[in-house]
Amino acid sequence: QLQLVESGGGTVEPGGQLRLSCAASALTFSDRDMSWVRQAPGKGLEWVSIINDGGAIYADSVQGRLTISRDNAKNTLYLQINSLKPEHTAVYYCATDLLEVGALDAWGQGTLVTVSS
Repeated sequence: QLQLVESGGGTVEPGGQLRLSCAASALTFSDRDMSWVRQAPGKGLEWVSIINDGGAIYADSVQGRLTISRDNAKNTLYLQINSLKPEHTAVYYCATDLLEVGALDAWGQGTLVTVSS
C-alpha cells in the first residue's frame, strides 16, 4: 500500500531554484530505488533520475543541472533544480517499481513546475 505525494512545484522566474519533494507512505521505502520522471507540455514522459543505496544516475540531458537525494528517516525523495530555465517546465512525478523490477509502475499525482518571466 504505497502512496507517493509530490509537492514543491510552482511558477518561478528563470534563474531561480526549487526543491521538489515526494513523500512516501511505505515501510519498505528505504529498500526501493526511486525515480523522478517529467512530462513537458506537449511532450511525452522523460525519465530524469534514479537513486539507490549506491548513488544516483541521471539522464544525459539533465546531468549536472539537477540533483536527486533522499531522506529515508522521513520517507522522502527530493529533486533540487538550480538555475531554472524554460526547458525545466514540466509536471514532475516520483515513481518506483512496485510490481515489476524496472517497470516504474507506482506513481504520484505529480507537481507542476513552470519557469516563466
